[in-house]
Amino acid sequence: MSDFGDSLGPLGYAELGQALSASSREGFTGELRVSGRPGGTFHLRDGLVVAAESPGAPGATVLLLRSGRLTGEQWAELVREAGGAPWPAAALIAHGHAGAAQLRVICVMALHDAAFAMAAGPVDGWERAAGGEPLAPVAVGEPPTRMMQDVGRKLTALAALPYPVRPDRERPRPAARHHARVTELQQELLGHADGRRTARDLAFRTGRAVYTVTVEMGRMLARGLLECAETPTPVAVRIPPQVRVVSHRRPPPQPPRPPEQTGPPVSLPRRTPGASGITEALTPRKHGASWKGFFRLRNGSAK
Repeated sequence: MSDFGDSLGPLGYAELGQALSASSREGFTGELRVSGRPGGTFHLRDGLVVAAESPGAPGATVLLLRSGRLTGEQWAELVREAGGAPWPAAALIAHGHAGAAQLRVICVMALHDAAFAMAAGPVDGWERAAGGEPLAPVAVGEPPTRMMQDVGRKLTALAALPYPVRPDRERPRPAARHHARVTELQQELLGHADGRRTARDLAFRTGRAVYTVTVEMGRMLARGLLECAETPTPVAVRIPPQVRVVSHRRPPPQPPRPPEQTGPPVSLPRRTPGASGITEALTPRKHGASWKGFFRLRNGSAK
């Protein structure tokens, strides 16, 4: 399971696992705030993870609203009825929009998907902080070790695909011509892929788990249903050293030192009386609706 980074690039899986393991051993209660791309926050209670959210994965609210069980107006009314609570679980159940078991499944899905999104990107650092009640907590907390084992299996399955992708890397578009039969999820992704959206963008757009969308995108690229435009070569930029180094953060890369000059110093020609001086200029060179179906589709995994 240690080779998924070879095909997916550097990941934050190891750093994340270490931070969560330390918090679990100490029975930490509060927030573990992870900085990186995309980063996010874990909420722990007595060393167990009860919730997680990340800008790299749809949260419980997005998963619920995209299921089509209720409209945005109905959601706003439930929030008002619950006194402004961001996750009006009791009101959802009372009005028949969802059952208690269904809401628990959504919360667990959101937690695991956020953990996957954070581990699938680089982690720059982390810090602990006191925190309040999370948005959509699970009733029974997840042991961090078991949760990260699940994340590791997902990363391994993703790296084993013929076309490994990352949630924030590839921006595919539908292939010019294809006559293959597609599933409902594949048809949905074909309708939203436009060459500018990543798997993360498509997950938010469709209300699916980012892991599910990322795996399906890799399969569709391998089958020729999707294609990626040629990625331009990035331009190297020299980054100056940072003055401060924050604890639990990797030190910033240092720029290479310029080569030492070994020959005699070069001086400009001195202008003498009566001479015209320098006559040439140096210019830069130019270069040229049932719940059963909803949970089956949104919690898929690579086989």
